[in-house]
Amino acid sequence: MAYSAAEEANLALVREVYELVLKPLDSARVDEFFAPGYLQHNPMAATGAQGLKDFLDWAKSTAPDAEHRVKRMFVDGDHVVAHVHVIIHPGERGNAVIDIFRIENGRVAEHWDAAQPVPADSANANGMF
Repeated sequence: MAYSAAEEANLALVREVYELVLKPLDSARVDEFFAPGYLQHNPMAATGAQGLKDFLDWAKSTAPDAEHRVKRMFVDGDHVVAHVHVIIHPGERGNAVIDIFRIENGRVAEHWDAAQPVPADSANANGMF
């Protein structure tokens, strides 16, 4: 499927968000990629850019070796969806996460996510990724 130029730009933005902000848990880069009025729907973080900064600082202090392994990304207009394997502590199975970002004026304006633990056993052999 071919994406529009705007959709390609939105995908590129979210790729950078993972590489420069989320993977390294770098709160200093938030203002480059997130709108000041950023809306957060994850109940573990306060809404707004400062809420994200505080969450990233907390995450880095409690799990500095956390990993975000992006498996696939999709875009539909101003929304980008990422399927991510998040491992909080090395050696753990981690969580299968779906992140949804809404982009506005070249910045992330809104975020939703859903996560479930990667189980030791499965009723099928398909895997979660």
